[in-house]
Amino acid sequence: MMPTHTAKPGLRATTRSAAIAGMVALAVAGSAAGLGWEQLAALTGFAGEPAAAADIAPVSRAEQKALVELTRGPQAAIMVEGQDALLANAALPFSQTPIIAARPFSIAGAGVSDKERALQCMTQAVYYEAGFEPVEGKRAVAQVVLNRMRHPAFPKSVCGVVYEGSNQRVCQFSFTCDGSLMRAPAPAAWAEARKVATEALSGAVQSAVGLATHYHADYVSPYWAPRLTKLAQLGAHIFYRWPGGWGAPGAFGGRYAGLEAIPAFRTDALADATPVDPAEALGLPAERRAENDVGGRLDISKGWALKIPSPTESKGSFASITSQQAGATPAPTTLAANDKNIGS
Repeated sequence: MMPTHTAKPGLRATTRSAAIAGMVALAVAGSAAGLGWEQLAALTGFAGEPAAAADIAPVSRAEQKALVELTRGPQAAIMVEGQDALLANAALPFSQTPIIAARPFSIAGAGVSDKERALQCMTQAVYYEAGFEPVEGKRAVAQVVLNRMRHPAFPKSVCGVVYEGSNQRVCQFSFTCDGSLMRAPAPAAWAEARKVATEALSGAVQSAVGLATHYHADYVSPYWAPRLTKLAQLGAHIFYRWPGGWGAPGAFGGRYAGLEAIPAFRTDALADATPVDPAEALGLPAERRAENDVGGRLDISKGWALKIPSPTESKGSFASITSQQAGATPAPTTLAANDKNIGS
């Protein structure tokens, strides 16, 4: 990642979308015409490179710094969305080199409180980033968190990775800064996310995404995507690793710090954030009604509140009603032993 979608880590499109979309259209047309990548770059002005080239390109210190800035700075917020994003994602090839699985990670040696916080942070990442994805997609998000933790470009704790940038202009996992955490999670989906998180922190490896450190949803195409190595797509997420040696196994030697902390939220920033509508995220039809049409629901704007009486409060009323009903009940009718006259 930068995990990017709602984003999921990623932010909504801001500037240059129209210009980039135009480049994408030209690139797709050029690809269909059989033009090479260099020709496409010359035609479109697009500075990216194909995954095959990125796989073997050396990554100098200056290039490493530029890559980090690309995925953390203001440019990280630039992306194409919708149909243009689908075209851009389809035009960017997957790497043809083998995907190398990450080494297992176990948090068994950490303190009890650090384990609990790490599990909380990992569960949050899995739930808010991939809560309604297939289980393999959930495991892939957890793997990205662990891969980042071992890479020199990222913090050395689970919570440090998940909450990186949460109080800055660009957060790495969008749920930490878009207001999503202000919504209560769905219990069943949360339980499944916690199970995946527990497994990931106990040595489980999602080999399908290898050493991926970035991903985004397939309905967006971030500015940084062509500069990284595209590995795989699981569910709605497309996964990438750093190019060249910076994305090779030797770069993932960072040691777990063993200390976990969940940062305090800036409520002023969250107040301006717009949480993702769960109905929209699940593809449910939009609710259509006038503002003053509560449709039989409790209109709290008028100060009304739902009150359910306790059993002790309702006992007297219930007894009174049942006694009145009993007094009004007519005497039962006894049928004759011979039923030949019934209905005559």
